[in-house]
Amino acid sequence: MTRPNRPAPPPLEANDQLVTGVIAAGWAVALVTLLIARGSIPAADRWWIWTCATGLGVGVFGLCYVPVLKRSRARAAQRRASRQTGHGQASGQAN
Repeated sequence: MTRPNRPAPPPLEANDQLVTGVIAAGWAVALVTLLIARGSIPAADRWWIWTCATGLGVGVFGLCYVPVLKRSRARAAQRRASRQTGHGQASGQAN
């Protein structure tokens, strides 16, 4: 006997900038912690400092990029909606 497949749940919505900011803050805390303790970190393990610096850099980039991405997605959704309702057809037709 097979069980019927349930439909996939809808994606979770979150405040993307808050999530990105918290993650970037975590990398910043880790970086500061490692910089304070760098004297006691063996030379072979100091690559963790650069890992944290890179994570912080990517997080700051994400904080700047997330609003741009959200605006772009909103414009694309608006264009799709206008095409489906027929409002966007007049601009593409030749007279």
